[in-house]
Amino acid sequence: MKFMLTIPELKQMACATIESKKKEIVGIAQDILAHPEAGFSEERTSRLVASKFKELGIWHRPGLAITGVKGRFPAGNGPGPRVAILGELDSLVVQEHPFSDPVTGAAHACGHHCQIGMMLGTVMGLLTPEVLEHLSGEIVPFAVPAEEFIEVERRLQLREEGRLEFLGGKQELIGLGEFDDVDMAIMCHTASDMGASKFALGGTSNGHVVKYVRFQGRGAHAGSAPHLGINALNAATFALQAIHATRETHRAEDTVRIHGVMTRGGEAVSAVPSDVRLEWRVRSSTPQAVVSNAAVVDRCFKAGALAVGASVEITNIPGYLPLRQDPKLQELFRQGSVELLGERATLVIPARRNRGGSTDMGDLSHVIPVCHPYTGGATGPGHSKEYLVNDYELAVINPAKIMAMVVIDLLGNGGAKAQSVIKSHRPAMSKQAYLKFQRERAETIRFDGGG
Repeated sequence: MKFMLTIPELKQMACATIESKKKEIVGIAQDILAHPEAGFSEERTSRLVASKFKELGIWHRPGLAITGVKGRFPAGNGPGPRVAILGELDSLVVQEHPFSDPVTGAAHACGHHCQIGMMLGTVMGLLTPEVLEHLSGEIVPFAVPAEEFIEVERRLQLREEGRLEFLGGKQELIGLGEFDDVDMAIMCHTASDMGASKFALGGTSNGHVVKYVRFQGRGAHAGSAPHLGINALNAATFALQAIHATRETHRAEDTVRIHGVMTRGGEAVSAVPSDVRLEWRVRSSTPQAVVSNAAVVDRCFKAGALAVGASVEITNIPGYLPLRQDPKLQELFRQGSVELLGERATLVIPARRNRGGSTDMGDLSHVIPVCHPYTGGATGPGHSKEYLVNDYELAVINPAKIMAMVVIDLLGNGGAKAQSVIKSHRPAMSKQAYLKFQRERAETIRFDGGG
């Protein structure tokens, strides 16, 4: 007769394994920090994850949504729910970051290198033989690509080549059916704005739509014959002024953020700019507000073209949906954080509190139960050259332990708590409804302001 261990004993064993492998786990994160790769280019990082899965004896499939790596291993106490543990492969592009790639400018200015470390650390804890044999179901460690929605022009080229449909990693994986065999998903993100707290749960995020905008005018000599040209840069400038003029109409509860970058502003200072390109983003707290505010921004782009007689092409790209935290998963994370770190170090954020940013975990949360907490350990504003992880105990080891404890809670005792999560969850959308909604956002609008 098999000797049964209690849930607290299983958690203690898993955490002890993670503690014993601390140097290796932190080393993985630091290795990825030193070799950053932007979304859908994470070839080296993907190979590193695959090699670690192989070392751990985990069956896996690479090459999902170009660079994703999905593992799978059964628990030892029979069938049951399937829990995915996610880590994001990609970096940002922040050329001035101290750990940026000197050629590509890629840099982990958001802490995703820690996510891969903590995901693998969680798995190591759960693979402790005495732990695994007491769990029921399957564990799905999944390294996912391209959460940062950047380099839009390059991603559109990948879509043209037929390598992608959606331009965000989890979006594409949902479309490919790679979450069809998963019942719930968890992950954790580093943060630098947590005050005295070490672990934070709750809150939501903005949805968004992405716009690739091309103003086209007519080139001419900027000194001797500007009257023969149509200045596409002026068209873009007018459009941005029009966007600014609409800001007073945004409702506070919609948490509207409208921002972007110019990726091409002309070819030579002596020529009237004839080809100007923007990557723009419209964020809001609900999908309905995103759609409404995106239409206003499109109108502003048209107004800029009309003002100078240029033409504009607006490629609207399905962005992310607001994050929905599953309350039962969140409560398990809260209990794990309190158990490991204490009540005072655990922050619970009100469900309606919107951080303003966006994540494709929001897309997944509309389809299956998810929880996406935050852990301390970083300093400096996110997405900036100052964002640095300076405490890997907080940023990698603690969340690895907490996620292992959550999975043990879910899959221990025959998977009863995981079954409870599944039974109580009411998805906001079916997978089919999600794909329909996103595909309806994809369109190209052409407007000729010259008549």
